[in-house]
Amino acid sequence: MTGKTATGGNWVVSATPAVAGLATLCAATALSSVIGGVLWLVNLAVAITVVVGAGVLLRAARLPVAVVALGQVLALACLLVTIFTRTGFLVVFPSPQSIGDLGSVLGDAFAEVQTGVPPVDDSDAMRCLVMVSIGLVAVLVDLLAVGAAAPAASGLVLLCVFAVPASLADEMLPLWTFVFGAAAFALLLAVDGQHRHQAWRGRLPGRGAGGSGPAAAAVAGMAVVVALIAGASITLVGTVGKLPGTGDAVGGGADRLGLDPMTQLRGMLDQGSTKELFRVRGLSESAYLRAMTLREYIPDQGWKMGDDLPTGVQANGVLPAQPGDPGGGETTQVTIEPVSWLDNWLPVYGRPRRLQDVEDNWRYDPVRGMVYSVRAREAGPYKLDTVLKTPPAEALRKANGAIDVEDVYLEAPGVAPEVRDLARELTKGESNTFDKATALYKFFTDGTNGFTYTTETARAQTTDALRDFVFTGKRGYCEQYASAMAIMARSVGLPARVAMGFTAGFPTSDFQTITTQDAHAWVEIYFPGYGWMVFDPTPLSDGRAIVPPYISGQNPDGEETDPTDATTTTTAETTAAPTTSASTAPGTTGQDNGAQESTPTPAWHLVSLLIAAGLLVVMAALLTVLFVALGRRRGTGAAWKPKWPWLMPVLTGIAVTTWVAAVTLALALVSWWIAVPVLVVQLALVPAGVRAVRRRTRLQAVAGLGPNAAGAAWQELLAESVDRGTRVPTTETVRVAARRMARAHNLDEQGRDGLRAVVGAVERSWYSTNGTADPTLPRAVDDVRRSLSRNAPLALRAKVLPRSVLQPNTPPESDD
Repeated sequence: MTGKTATGGNWVVSATPAVAGLATLCAATALSSVIGGVLWLVNLAVAITVVVGAGVLLRAARLPVAVVALGQVLALACLLVTIFTRTGFLVVFPSPQSIGDLGSVLGDAFAEVQTGVPPVDDSDAMRCLVMVSIGLVAVLVDLLAVGAAAPAASGLVLLCVFAVPASLADEMLPLWTFVFGAAAFALLLAVDGQHRHQAWRGRLPGRGAGGSGPAAAAVAGMAVVVALIAGASITLVGTVGKLPGTGDAVGGGADRLGLDPMTQLRGMLDQGSTKELFRVRGLSESAYLRAMTLREYIPDQGWKMGDDLPTGVQANGVLPAQPGDPGGGETTQVTIEPVSWLDNWLPVYGRPRRLQDVEDNWRYDPVRGMVYSVRAREAGPYKLDTVLKTPPAEALRKANGAIDVEDVYLEAPGVAPEVRDLARELTKGESNTFDKATALYKFFTDGTNGFTYTTETARAQTTDALRDFVFTGKRGYCEQYASAMAIMARSVGLPARVAMGFTAGFPTSDFQTITTQDAHAWVEIYFPGYGWMVFDPTPLSDGRAIVPPYISGQNPDGEETDPTDATTTTTAETTAAPTTSASTAPGTTGQDNGAQESTPTPAWHLVSLLIAAGLLVVMAALLTVLFVALGRRRGTGAAWKPKWPWLMPVLTGIAVTTWVAAVTLALALVSWWIAVPVLVVQLALVPAGVRAVRRRTRLQAVAGLGPNAAGAAWQELLAESVDRGTRVPTTETVRVAARRMARAHNLDEQGRDGLRAVVGAVERSWYSTNGTADPTLPRAVDDVRRSLSRNAPLALRAKVLPRSVLQPNTPPESDD
């Protein structure tokens, strides 16, 4: 009974870390509502396994709780450096450069979280972020459940894991994630309850009575109910914006995409992988597809919509002209078919005159020139009658009259004096709105001032984002260029706003395809009598920039060409060949908000792995030879005694560690996806390896029949008993302990005879002056071990995680 009881208690103690890790993994499945794919979950399982395994090994060494937690964090850091960087010390261990590279990957992940639409893509950056965040959660849960023996408290941490996707997702989290999370947490509480029950019955030394399992389960259940209600009704943070004053969500939903009504001067948008958004038919010339316009500038941040949207007019039907638009003009009918679009905005081209086939809940605001809805919704194909032709340059030069737009379009708060002075210098000598706007446009696009388009923005030099971009950074996204030119235009008295939407896309069959990679931002300047005109300051080099005729139609002398012959530099009929499209196909490089090319593994990385693996193999081989040689000499008998008793254990540890590292690096030459799981398996087998070395050392001493042979035999039999769940108190005599072992493990006659022989050998070694052991001792030890194998065989778990290694301490008194 004693052995069985101890076995059950020890099983509970050792199972707690694994169950805590399982609970963390099950809670993390809630992230599936905001992250696409499943590979991130595999990475996360590896990270949690490393954290749990490191905790088990460090606790086996009887280290303080704080040291165990720090060791787990270090193990997690090594895993992250190994997978996501190529600059770690010996590839595996963190170094200053690898930490910096890891920070860059996490920076990309934060950008995706802030600007992407759930569910975001299963990218390397997102996997890294998930492994870091949930890995630290696993450390904390392990610390609470195992180190502090308070698994109920870890439930609060796990609920926080549910809170993140609940606040980001537009819909209720899948029910199965709650089922998994609740089941795993209940299992953790059940294990803790069994543990405390064993302690209350006195079966686990050093544990007091306790019975917090039912109470903790009740608290956890109430917390789950509160989380479900709050998650369904309250959204505190998220990746989607809000219509000013409405309180309704703006932006995409599950499996759909939208745009946030905000730009950022530090750079912003990356929609992840390419997804088709619209199919456009009937577009006779390239034009920007405008989704929304932003009119309020926030110093050092960017642009937002500003104020509440007016009631507007019903969008289905004839649309009123925008301010300054004289009306009339040749209209073109365009059919726009949304594919994966769920948003508050319904994009339009040019100067809209009429919309058909849209629902009544869509409204049109002529002041801002956009179609909107209070709630994000899908839309079917709709027809748009719009004016695409623009006035010639000379007409815009002569435009004059009252600026009949709101004063907000002239406000330029918080502009640094240097930026304002630059804008004035650029427009000095220009007497009209068109030439001033063109001068600002050319400052960014003519290629002489060092501005380049890139998806990697320059690092901040000062706290003034606008000044950094204009004077020092000079590279970034379309949002930054549009934000900078618009506020500079306002600073010299030009009414300006930022428009957000899409470039022309690329031809597919009989229509233009517009994808997430075509998302774009540009500037619109107001001209009395003509309305808002497009100026795109982003220096795109991939042929997607649309240059209106009033800019491209100028000859080198500044004279205007015949407006009827003017064409945009990217004009493309819907039937044009792909080589003349306004944009390259999705997924290619050079696109706005496009994915960056993956960086190939450098040759030096492979060479360093090969050299490190070779050196470790040589070192491990030498240590193994030395270890075997000393072991054989030690096993020859009493003639040899080690000068340093700790030498053999130290050599063993170094040799094992070196072999593990060598095997891992060798496999890394093939794939880290193979190396990391093998490393985890090797670390899991370390306790079994330590047990095998100790067994071999003791049996060699027994075979040598030296003065320590009887003691080594007894220690090995005690270890065999501990591995099977029975511990012998240190206060018991050898004979009492032997009777306990024989009874607990149901030894047969052969085993009992062998055990009596070992006990006799131990007593003679204490009192006899003869230094030689009984020659029958090795056979007696073998008889006991065979009897143990027959009558109390070890389970697989006991072989892999031997208790004599993981829990070597024995109780001082009997638990009978």
